[in-house]
Amino acid sequence: MSAQRQLPVWRSMLFVPAIVQKFVEGAAKRGADAIILDLEDSVPVAEKPRARSVLQAAAEIVGRGGADVVVRINRPLRMAIADIEAAVSPGVAALALPKVESAEHLCLLAEAIDEVETERGMASGTTKLLAMVETASAFFRMAEIARAHPRLVAMTLGAEDFALSVGMVPEAEGLFFPKQQMIIAARAAGIMPMGFLGTVADFRDLEAFRATLRRSRRLGFVGASVIHPAQVPILNEEFAPSADEVAHAERVVAAYDKATAEGVGAIVVDGKMIDVPVVERAQALLQRHRAILARQAKRPG
Repeated sequence: MSAQRQLPVWRSMLFVPAIVQKFVEGAAKRGADAIILDLEDSVPVAEKPRARSVLQAAAEIVGRGGADVVVRINRPLRMAIADIEAAVSPGVAALALPKVESAEHLCLLAEAIDEVETERGMASGTTKLLAMVETASAFFRMAEIARAHPRLVAMTLGAEDFALSVGMVPEAEGLFFPKQQMIIAARAAGIMPMGFLGTVADFRDLEAFRATLRRSRRLGFVGASVIHPAQVPILNEEFAPSADEVAHAERVVAAYDKATAEGVGAIVVDGKMIDVPVVERAQALLQRHRAILARQAKRPG
């Protein structure tokens, strides 16, 4: 089931506080694949009712540039249910679920989403989910969380909260092992591993950020969320195949198809022997390239 799940293209996801109108109004122009309207950390407790009340108007505004609209809800159950009631609509593609503790926790929230979709005449399963693992206890349940529900399309490990839970500094060295485990759990379930090796807190050094993304993509990440618009173009570039990569993949696939048709066993491309995993990697890269082009074609103008 998981391997056939239709996954979105989310190279870049830009966090926008739902109550900050100037950020909401500018978000559609940033070029992000998805905009995360935040009801959680960036919204004070006293302001959360107002954030829910303006959410649908904000979703309409940030979605004008063709980005998928995602809403990050709150963790306490009573708040989460109120957020789900405010968020679920045809204009919201997905909900980001913070501090997911278990498969059962995720399924409980999915059950509430089922009810709201039915009440509002929406097709079942319209609202997708992104699971955010942010505690030491949830770390050991990532494989089960990743397979918990068909709505789930992506998983991330929140560096700041996870590091706090573990008692470590949110640096690449300490995050390497848990984030690699998250990648494996997500891939095994057929969903997208989101994030990078590091934290979203430091957005000033863009060249260092680019280097981090290149390393992160090699490890298996497919996209990430950020808090500053200046990071969005770098995400879009670094989490997409380069022109050279696309050209090489095309040569690999063409050579393989030709060799298969001719019954030839040995395949050489660019001076290197090519075996089946290399071909499958090239095919996956080309599929990713086509999906990105299709997303870009949907943008207005």
